[in-house]
Parts: sequence; C-alpha cells; structure tokens
Amino acid sequence: MQPIQSVGQAAIIVAPNGARKTKADHPALPMLRQEIIDEVIACRDAGAAMVHLHARDQNGKHSLKVDDNLHLYHALKEQVGDSIIVQLTTEAVGQYSPSQQMALINEVIPEAASLALSELIPESQYSDTAYLDTASGFFHGIAEQGIIAQYILYSPQDLERYFSLLEKGLLPAYNHHILLVLGRYDQHQTASPRDLSPFLQQRLFNHDKRWAVCAFGKYEHLCLTASMIMGGDIRVGFENNHVNHQGTVASTNAEQVAYLAETAKHLGLATLDANHFRQLLTA
Repeated sequence: MQPIQSVGQAAIIVAPNGARKTKADHPALPMLRQEIIDEVIACRDAGAAMVHLHARDQNGKHSLKVDDNLHLYHALKEQVGDSIIVQLTTEAVGQYSPSQQMALINEVIPEAASLALSELIPESQYSDTAYLDTASGFFHGIAEQGIIAQYILYSPQDLERYFSLLEKGLLPAYNHHILLVLGRYDQHQTASPRDLSPFLQQRLFNHDKRWAVCAFGKYEHLCLTASMIMGGDIRVGFENNHVNHQGTVASTNAEQVAYLAETAKHLGLATLDANHFRQLLTA
C-alpha cells in the first residue's frame, strides 16, 4: 500500500487556547464560548481545516465535564457545520482519569477527538491485560462510531508504543491520525526543528495514516515549516505558542494560521480544506 501522506499537500489544525493559558498570557486568548466560536470561524477562513477544541468552565478553567463540552461543541457545529473538522480534546492536565476522558467522548460523540496514548494507556497499566482490554474497547468503539481519533505522541518512545499497539490490534487500523509533539509544557523547554528528526523513522513514511506536528515555543513556525516539507500536517495556535514568525507577539490565532497558509503556498504545497482532509482521514 502506498502512503496516503503526500509532500504536495498539508492540513492546518489550530489549537486556539489549550488547557492552561488565560488572558494574562495573551489578551486575545479565547476563553468564553462565543470568543472560542468566533476565533474558530476566523481560523477556518484563514485556512484551518480542523480545530483542536478545549472547553472552559464558568470560571475559565479547563474542563472535561460533559455539559461544558457538549454545549460548546454543538454551539460551534451549529455555526460552522462541516466547514471545519471539530476535534474535542481529552487532555487530563492532572485532573481527570482515563475513565473520565473516555466517558467524555462516549457521551458527546464528537466528529473527532484527541487522545494522548501516555494518558489513556499509562506505563503503569501497560502490563494490565484487563485495563488494556478496556482501553482497546474504547478505541475500537469510537472508530466504529466514525469518530476520527488523533493519537498524541510526545516522544519517539511514544511512537514506538503506538506502532506496537497497532500491530497487536489494540488500536484500530482506521479512522485515525497521529500528532507528534515537539517540546513540552515545561516553560523552560522550547522546540526546534531538529527535535523532529528522532520521529522520522522509515515506517512513519511507509505508514498509511497521516501524521502532524505541533511545537512549543518561539520556533514553532520553523518546526511546522519543516513538518510540511517532510510531508506532515501541522498544528498551530496559542495553546503552544503566541510568538509569530518575526519573533513578536501574534495578534490572533488566525494570523498564525494565515501566515502558515502563505508559507505553504510559497513552498508549492496545497493546504487541505476540511472536506478533503476528512476524506483522507477516514479513507
């Protein structure tokens, strides 16, 4: 089978707020429901094919509560329809258990969901057959419902685990995408393009699923440009960084999306719209 990833095309995913940042980090960071919706629409119009959606509670805190996510998800879908893929996060931030993360997706049934393998199958549970069966049942169950899973991988070791789980049948072989994370949440770590190199294994390129990169810190644009050149999709946004390609503070997430779309154009790459990206992810 030929890889479906192509160096001639890339999808832009936007992560406009994340779980940790507030308006103290950037005054334009969207936190209220309508702010988030307005920002997603602006990012779609700037070239984003997918949004990585984080709900906030009434106090502005990251929330995996079903009501907070259900209301935001449906309010957004009412305004954008199928014009952008809406991906719901399950990020735990040390507050939520794997069972709560799984319950959120089973309750809301979003079009897409991001799932950190290191959170949903922590190393402490890797030899627990009963737990692996539960996790595998969740992954297969959402794939059967047509939910597009994005497996988040923080290290080359996570990538190895992903391939191992896939080969063992614990992960379904369809309806998914992977995200390679460069850098960490630690404020002292800043990603650079060389951090992509350890992930670039031959089987990643031979793999029949699309992959993307996100990068923390001020070199985000360079990292994402490198990803596009290597055939990867990209995720940009204030969740990871709010410094633009010139080293100054970006005005909005949409500005960051627009500049990457322009960069792709200069590289001779087509940027995928939501419909084309959706077709590739569910092929």
